[in-house]
Amino acid sequence: MIQLKKISLVFALSGLLWTSVAGQAVSEISVQVDKPGAEISPTMFGIFFEDINFGADGGLYPERVKNRSFEFPDPLMAWKQIQRAGSNGTLTVLTQDPLNEENSHYLHFDVKAGGKGFGVANEGFRGMGFQRGASYQLTLYARNPTHAQRSGNARIQERLPVSLRVELEGPDGSILARSRLTNVSSQWKKYSLVLRPSATALKGRLNLLIDSTGTLDVDIVSLFPSGTWKNRENGLRTDLVQLLKDMKPGFLRFPGGCIVEGRYLKTRYQWKTTVGDVAKRKLIINRWNDEFKHRPAPDYYQSFGLGFFEYFQLAEDIGAEPLPIINCGMACQFNSSELVPMDQLDPYVQDALDLIEFANGPVTSEWGRVRAAMGHPAPFNLKMLGVGNEQWGPQFIERYEVFSKALKAKYPQITLISDAGPSPNDDRFKFLWGKLRELNADIVDEHYYMAPGWFLTNSDRYDNYPRTGPKVFSGEYAAQSVGVASPDNRNTWECALSEAAFMTGLERNADVVRMASYAPLFAHVEGWQWTPDLIWFDNLRSYGTPNYYVQKLFSTNKGTHILPVLLNGSPRNAQDSLYASAAIERRAGQVILKLVNASAGPKDVRINLSGAAVSRRSATASILASSDLKIENSLDQPTKLSPLQRQISIGPGQLSFKLEPSSLTVLRIPVK
Repeated sequence: MIQLKKISLVFALSGLLWTSVAGQAVSEISVQVDKPGAEISPTMFGIFFEDINFGADGGLYPERVKNRSFEFPDPLMAWKQIQRAGSNGTLTVLTQDPLNEENSHYLHFDVKAGGKGFGVANEGFRGMGFQRGASYQLTLYARNPTHAQRSGNARIQERLPVSLRVELEGPDGSILARSRLTNVSSQWKKYSLVLRPSATALKGRLNLLIDSTGTLDVDIVSLFPSGTWKNRENGLRTDLVQLLKDMKPGFLRFPGGCIVEGRYLKTRYQWKTTVGDVAKRKLIINRWNDEFKHRPAPDYYQSFGLGFFEYFQLAEDIGAEPLPIINCGMACQFNSSELVPMDQLDPYVQDALDLIEFANGPVTSEWGRVRAAMGHPAPFNLKMLGVGNEQWGPQFIERYEVFSKALKAKYPQITLISDAGPSPNDDRFKFLWGKLRELNADIVDEHYYMAPGWFLTNSDRYDNYPRTGPKVFSGEYAAQSVGVASPDNRNTWECALSEAAFMTGLERNADVVRMASYAPLFAHVEGWQWTPDLIWFDNLRSYGTPNYYVQKLFSTNKGTHILPVLLNGSPRNAQDSLYASAAIERRAGQVILKLVNASAGPKDVRINLSGAAVSRRSATASILASSDLKIENSLDQPTKLSPLQRQISIGPGQLSFKLEPSSLTVLRIPVK
């Protein structure tokens, strides 16, 4: 237990640009340790995931093969015919007698002359990344049909033996790995083999070749790195999961975002099509396929290899509370604005109820049984559910009321997240907040994609929010260096620093703000549609942006309870480009103080802890700083701007230190 004393402690800090403060203005920061405030929610800082910027297929979901089931509208998109010397044949996408009805297309090889090989190559997601010596598992379904089966003739003919040569090819045409599938059955069967490339390639490809006369059908062609997160089959990309886990996020929101809504209701996200056998998950067009004319992505579809089971498992792996979002019977209002009639809303409500059962139900329940069959008999302990994403108007309110009534009747313990529209203060926002207060909603999701200056001037946004009624989820925010959705936006330190200043206001108002998440999360360096983004990657590498490190510093230094801060004697914690928030971590016995200096010069500060004694003579400072506001990280310099950690000596003298220009400093001070 922390023993509080009615004293004012002033401590000396070494290693933080020591100077004398004589003749200079000094900011007095008094942390009132003896007046702890509201509890800080364990879900305070979390992660928002949406399949934008090739964040799932081609990203977190490390499948190397694009259009693996030939279900794109152009069924051979991403596939290219190979006809090497002496070979001849045809390739046809068929649907007769498929592997399953959910993915009815498959590729049929009819080879008249094998020569040096006839077949196809898959380009992957802007190429395929291969690491030298790593293992990659190829799996596919195949059958060697008889001529009678293909023609429909009832007379059984002799099956011609055929084998499939599998190659990993580098961008220069060199063969990095080769193997062969033989003895293919006349009936659909799953086959697998392991390939180990002899060299690293950022943009390789996969070749499937037949070098003899014969026929072959293939479907669900998959190439996966063996080293997935926790070495799971159909697992996730290790480096990207590690970046998420390192943040120690309080929650993981999924699947979006506008993905939830769909441009049309028929292409909305439907969670039931994303669970069960991977080979039976039905592909749909990604709603970001052609949203941005400046960044079209005609090859962007959702395979749902990363579905709701994998999502819940990921949340569990990284220690985050799952926050799924479900469609409320409305398509995106920026696109079609399709609405489900109120008297036809029941199936949508039932989907929400069934999702809770899938997450939490016993193995004897219908959907709990599906979860158990997928390898997780224990419940996922879902506590929260979002209804709709970024809807507005009376049509959202009337649908939210239907969902809320049904969900609360069956699962009163589930916290429901509603939304306040796409803007932070327009008429739609004000209308929704008024109605949601009347309905006594649990938590309201606010979004703001604004200029850095907005974040600096709105750090006090929640200081005057009502302390009763619905709480706030800052569900999507990111400073836009040029303009909202501009392709020229950058993940600069200026943007990240402004977000840090804003986040001190979120933390300071933790009695109102219960959750917050930056958005979007992931972006492929060649496949993006939206900027800025928290984490960038190519086919082999990844890095966190300055914004990532701001988020990480806040999420790994939450504390358990708010501590009041007086800045120069005033409770106004944003003065002269200096921003502050404080918390106590009762389990560790530490005061955590966050200070943002958003000015171009250093700032002298003197800190007082009111009502506590230091328990050790050292503290820890984590500092993220650069005088270059345009600095960015990159694949070649992934930690160009990242936190530096220093041990700070604490003494009895009345000394002060300088905050570095354009800096975020997090101090952890042991107290008793």
